Amino acid sequence: MDLALLCVFLPLVTVVWGQYGDYYYGPYNYGDNDEWVNVYRQGFNFQCPHGQVIVAVRSVFSKKEGSDRLWNYACMPAAQSLGEPTECWWEEINRAGTEWYQTCSNNGLVAGFQSQYFPSVLDREWQFYCCRYSRRCPYSCWLTSEYPGHYGEDMDMMMYSYDHYIRGATTTFSAVDRDRQWKFIVCRMTEYDCPFQNA
Repeated sequence: MDLALLCVFLPLVTVVWGQYGDYYYGPYNYGDNDEWVNVYRQGFNFQCPHGQVIVAVRSVFSKKEGSDRLWNYACMPAAQSLGEPTECWWEEINRAGTEWYQTCSNNGLVAGFQSQYFPSVLDREWQFYCCRYSRRCPYSCWLTSEYPGHYGEDMDMMMYSYDHYIRGATTTFSAVDRDRQWKFIVCRMTEYDCPFQNA
């Protein structure tokens, strides 16, 4: 009886391991010694390695350091079904001191961030680095809850699902707290080419 069960379940385990075995679900490795990608009041440019996308965002806030944040990101390879990125680009700049909403154009996925600090506003401008995977299209999109939960708190956002991707974000800015809250736009991607693209 035990041998029969082994013969039934072994092929299933092999298939599951082949599809998901290369992917590790958090806690994510944010790089060597969990270093931050920036220092307070300085600009930064972070890009995932080729073929990888952002899966986690961590940040700490400091009022005494110009109401600025330290940032760190984690990347993971996109699903093999998406293939290799066919093109990557920087989106338009989202200005400091304003609320904004942006998704990667051309059905892209977020693979990096670029930011510059402005002391006159005590805020940062932001740009997404986006990569397109063939002609795959997003579906089942949703907004995460707010990160951080309250202005001035630490932030730790992680993607817990293997086949969900960050496509953008919407942010609110508090002129009182001089901080932002983020809601990330998360989508699944088709496993086939589709005949349309978003704006």
